[in-house]
Amino acid sequence: MTTSKDDSVDPLTDTQEIAVRTEKLSLWYGSFQALYDVDFAVRRGLITSLIGPSGCGKSTLLRCVNRINERLGYVRTEGKVEVLDTDVYASGIELTQLRRHVGMVFQRPNPLPLSIRENILFAHQLHEPGSEALPKADRDAIVEKALREVLLWDTVKDRLDRSATGLSLEEQQKLCIARLLPVKPKVILMDEPCSALDPKATAAVEDLIWQLRGEYTILLVTHNMAQARRASDECAFMLMGRMVEHGPTDRLFVTPEDTRTADYIEGKYG
Repeated sequence: MTTSKDDSVDPLTDTQEIAVRTEKLSLWYGSFQALYDVDFAVRRGLITSLIGPSGCGKSTLLRCVNRINERLGYVRTEGKVEVLDTDVYASGIELTQLRRHVGMVFQRPNPLPLSIRENILFAHQLHEPGSEALPKADRDAIVEKALREVLLWDTVKDRLDRSATGLSLEEQQKLCIARLLPVKPKVILMDEPCSALDPKATAAVEDLIWQLRGEYTILLVTHNMAQARRASDECAFMLMGRMVEHGPTDRLFVTPEDTRTADYIEGKYG
């Protein structure tokens, strides 16, 4: 398991720095309100999972953090979202820079129709002007480091110039995570990253997520409660666009404070 580069930060202390915070966050898709006054805090270096029934607002909340909801022209947002104490909805926020610091992994792997090597270098070149002129040895080092971090280097090191679309789904998802790492994101958003994977591949990606813990703050949306319990430090339960309960994963699953959380965990609805 990796640990934070900042040795003064213990990923499991109660005084952990907040990486993401929302205050009174509400969102509408046209006239439909999807989020209601959501107050939520994600601690730096931890894996925090979001659980709840389909349509409860998990993915909407996740996508508020990097403002990707705004790609839809009929979305209106009120309230505050802060990433490392910066209000990401403030005027003057440059979306390209925001998404450099807040990376995202989607349900289905989305490798670019390029080589494995070019996939890794793509975002780095996008966010680091002039980086395409780096010596080949430097670019090779960037590729190797990213692929090692996602436990993929030994598998693909002899086929870096082959198309990324030829990889297995598990390998593609790991590659999509690796593609984020050279630009050094502070937060990684994961929207059901294992939903397209078989159980063996799911286990491999969960292990990878845990390896990244500490080095990165990870916010994970999952419909799989067993996955949330296995692969997160903290867990938040949402229902009908509202934040119901948030706390350490073991406590939330064993002794939830809200009866609605208990009912959901027990399978009484969802």
